[in-house]
Amino acid sequence: MTKVPSLGYEQVVKALQRCGFVVVRQRGSHIRLQKHTEDEVLKIIVPAHRPIKRSTLAHILKQAHLTADELQALL
Repeated sequence: MTKVPSLGYEQVVKALQRCGFVVVRQRGSHIRLQKHTEDEVLKIIVPAHRPIKRSTLAHILKQAHLTADELQALL
């Protein structure tokens, strides 16, 4: 299990887009992404911060059903 990295929001958004998420809108410093799966629609809000706090990124990954290792593979 890899430790959650400290990344900028651009890298996180690009990695999530590679995973199938689509940017729906941006309001201020919050970027909203969503992904349609068979069972549900995953909705994630990414703050436009450099860097995103590790605890915040860990929560984003949990909402996206991704691990830190899977995120590293998408980068």
